[in-house]
Amino acid sequence: MTVSPWQGRDLGTRTVSWTARDAILYALAIGAPADRLDLVYEERLRVLPTFALTLAQWAPDTLGALGAFDVTTAVHGSQHLLVTRPLEASGELTTSARVTHVRDKGSAAVFDVEVSCAYFTATWSLFAPGAGGFGGERGPSAPRRPDRPAEHTWTVATHSRQAALYRLLGDRHAMHIDPAAAKAAGMPRPFLHGLCTLAATLLPLADGLGVHPADLVELEARFAAPVFPGDRLALHGWDGTPHGATVRFEASSGGGRPVLSGGLARFAPDTPPEKETPDA
Repeated sequence: MTVSPWQGRDLGTRTVSWTARDAILYALAIGAPADRLDLVYEERLRVLPTFALTLAQWAPDTLGALGAFDVTTAVHGSQHLLVTRPLEASGELTTSARVTHVRDKGSAAVFDVEVSCAYFTATWSLFAPGAGGFGGERGPSAPRRPDRPAEHTWTVATHSRQAALYRLLGDRHAMHIDPAAAKAAGMPRPFLHGLCTLAATLLPLADGLGVHPADLVELEARFAAPVFPGDRLALHGWDGTPHGATVRFEASSGGGRPVLSGGLARFAPDTPPEKETPDA
């Protein structure tokens, strides 16, 4: 097997910072309601773990800028996030990135870009038409959905301003806001960022499982089709292991068209409240 010259490429490091305002804007952009004060009010703020993905967006953008693939045709294929420790309401951290794998899909290639730091490890899988055919390994196939009916069904309601808000967090690709750019990319109109769609599932998943969304420790999914601002998604979940709250999930838009597949969300197990020590 031939290994792509991009595999193992060091993409460098970057120090990123954020404030409570950034974390609150993020929560609102993915659909948090105004009365979720733990997500949108700085006095009670718990930062959503998926906010970390906005801090690491520089890495896949860097790989595209280096010429690894055609940035006008490459698409975000899947995402994985592993949370090591929670983000504070504001702070600064240093992230490092590298290309861990390049998989040969024949007419295309899949580039895995891993970003790591003390708080999280995030992996973008980027599907790049025209970059395959170099004789490398194809890599694993897509995960299969559980062969039983879903135990849970929820609804994800996106809104018309969602892509316009989400792009303010760093992903300024024109296809998410400009109708002409969207049409050039083969879409009828501007569409939602894949990471926004994925993060929008976090709140109903957590609420449905009776856990807090900030207790997320692992999240992954494949992006099967675009979502347009205002779409209502059907979210189906299958219970996972008993160690904490774990659910397999997929989401579909009107007509049952899958938009997220192979989803996995894992939350930390509930921590019992500390017992009060009686006064001596």
